[in-house]
Amino acid sequence: MPIFVLRTKAALRAASCVWLLTVLEASEPKGFLPSPPATRRDGVVDIIHGVSIPDPYRWLEDQNSPETRAWIDGQMHYTESILKPLPGRDVLTQRLTELMKVETIGMPVERGGRYFFMKRAADQDLFVLHMREGLNGRDEVLVDPAPLSPDHTTSVTLEDVSRDGRLVAYGVREGGQDEVTVHFIDATTRRELNDRLPRGRYEGVSLLPSGKGLFYSRQSEAGPRVCYHAFGSHPASDPEVFGKGYGLTDIISTDVSEDGRYLLITVSHGAAGDHTELWLSEVARPRAAQPLVKDVKARFEAQFGGDRLFVQTDWKAPNGRMMEAKLEHPDLASWREVIPQRQRAVIEGFSAAGGRLFVNYLQDVASRAEVFDADGRHVRDVAFPALGSVSRVSGRWSSKEAFFQYSSFAIPNTIYRYRMDDGRQEVWARLTIPVDSRRFEVRQVWYRSKDGTRVPMFLLARKGLKQNGNNPTLLTGYGGFDVSLTPAFSPMAVLWAEQGGVYAVPNLRGGGEFGEAWHRAGMFGNKQHVFDDFIAAAEWLIGNRYTQPAKLAIRGGSNGGLLMGAMMTQRPDLFGAIVCLYPLLDMVRYHLFKVAPFWVSEYGSADDPQQFKYLYAYSPYHHVVKGKSYPAILFVSGDNDTRVDPLHARKMAALMQWANGSGKPILLRYDTKSGHSGGRPLGQQIEESVDELSFICWQLGVVPHHQS
Repeated sequence: MPIFVLRTKAALRAASCVWLLTVLEASEPKGFLPSPPATRRDGVVDIIHGVSIPDPYRWLEDQNSPETRAWIDGQMHYTESILKPLPGRDVLTQRLTELMKVETIGMPVERGGRYFFMKRAADQDLFVLHMREGLNGRDEVLVDPAPLSPDHTTSVTLEDVSRDGRLVAYGVREGGQDEVTVHFIDATTRRELNDRLPRGRYEGVSLLPSGKGLFYSRQSEAGPRVCYHAFGSHPASDPEVFGKGYGLTDIISTDVSEDGRYLLITVSHGAAGDHTELWLSEVARPRAAQPLVKDVKARFEAQFGGDRLFVQTDWKAPNGRMMEAKLEHPDLASWREVIPQRQRAVIEGFSAAGGRLFVNYLQDVASRAEVFDADGRHVRDVAFPALGSVSRVSGRWSSKEAFFQYSSFAIPNTIYRYRMDDGRQEVWARLTIPVDSRRFEVRQVWYRSKDGTRVPMFLLARKGLKQNGNNPTLLTGYGGFDVSLTPAFSPMAVLWAEQGGVYAVPNLRGGGEFGEAWHRAGMFGNKQHVFDDFIAAAEWLIGNRYTQPAKLAIRGGSNGGLLMGAMMTQRPDLFGAIVCLYPLLDMVRYHLFKVAPFWVSEYGSADDPQQFKYLYAYSPYHHVVKGKSYPAILFVSGDNDTRVDPLHARKMAALMQWANGSGKPILLRYDTKSGHSGGRPLGQQIEESVDELSFICWQLGVVPHHQS
């Protein structure tokens, strides 16, 4: 039992009942909570483009200083003392365990008649790399990461498989870091090769059909570089074949054609990906790569298909179109359009497999897939049972089969095998999860944003929900980097709806739901549109009597964490609780840390005087007001986030704890072994989700209960 300073009513309370009384009085000011640990404030002031900008918690940027480590320890103990005793955690833990501790299988990769995939049994913490000999063979373990770390924080990823299915490249990841060490294993003999690529951020690992080596793209201190590794040689001697002159804002990936003759190199200028280069060379002469597209300000994504390259592009087609380039004459002037742009549907992605083009479309954010032949003639549509999300197809051009995945909010993932000869769909793997999808309803509604723009939103709730203005509601969003949010299975969404809540997902500008124009409407100086769209979604839910501010919680991570920061500073009156995960919050200095230069193409940089103006205008860290009433906030981050520096969460938590005038809790859940990427043990994922949901339930007055 934690120790409390009971400021008032102390004589009426016994230590054993403090938490029960605190929870019951959740609607009262949280004056009975212990104060957060004190945090030192400095007088650091930057002068940027003539503007004085205080940064009192600059010292918290140094993650490894003894003072920062002591501060983190204090915050962790403070947060645990508040979250762990909350009632209903056993109910949440039990239900999330039922929903998440199930056998889970990833999309298969077929090579040489063998199927390679990640699979996690119901009693396992981590995904295990498996292989299946033939379509109906038994599943065999290739790499089990469990013995690699006693606390199961080391995981593995499938990077590539050779054409004959003999050689497998896999990554070993520590915690949730983006960086991996690349290992190789002979799938026939189960023998590990001595070759190993050192820990780094790899954007492409492409094994050659000859089995003699591979190409890979790795981020160096100077920028991305493509190298060739010959098996049996030391990686330190790997020759660089491409990348000179590209810098830290660029991303380079590689792909080798199925016959092993050609090397495709894709260069993205920043994570926004609105300016792409394509380079092609013969594998025998990789340094002689020739540009197919270099100076065209548009997005290009290419895949090999026999003697052709198929290219998805928004060049002269903001909703996307498909083009082809003959490998013998691949210059841009010789390209041919095979699937034209549609006015009311956006190409979300494509796959070249089984001699066909599988194109994923979004039409009013409804996900669908269509099959075309190599010349762009429509073959058939791929049907699905309900409004949901459809993955890209996995398959080889010369194969007679392909695989794709479908799910919805309350419909678990199902992997289908698609037969090329007749278009039949067979279930290859289905998650068996104890949830009755028939009890829920998914609706799509439309609302007006501040400037009149129509924005769609998905709602998940139990059938028969009453619009009485009193439903606990969890609203989430992203709004950036051309990412489209479609209904996909979510244990958290299911649990929330089971508890009588509404789960809401608006399709904010900045995403890719309506093509590149929708994306650009939320980039750079247009970022405020994203925040306005989210605020309008909350106001619509309140105005249409789904909920009220005291019953409305919001949650978002990464770029969505920036969204949460904007909500807590721009409209703190609109929400009862905020969960801010792995966030960007100091938008004046964000570009100085880790891989953030990738994101300058989306946000801009404070180094630019004009971009500084709008970044500073919405930067959450710079708009916290002393004494203002803020909602309850839970920040979530961890040491191993090598993508979004956890300094953002540390600095903002300290600032909010100092400034908050509402008395509501400002907490930092900080994991010293956790990070941004996947691969965390399942038990850790469940524990974090329980902390989030128990915090939200506490603040919204929801008492978690078992389902009948």
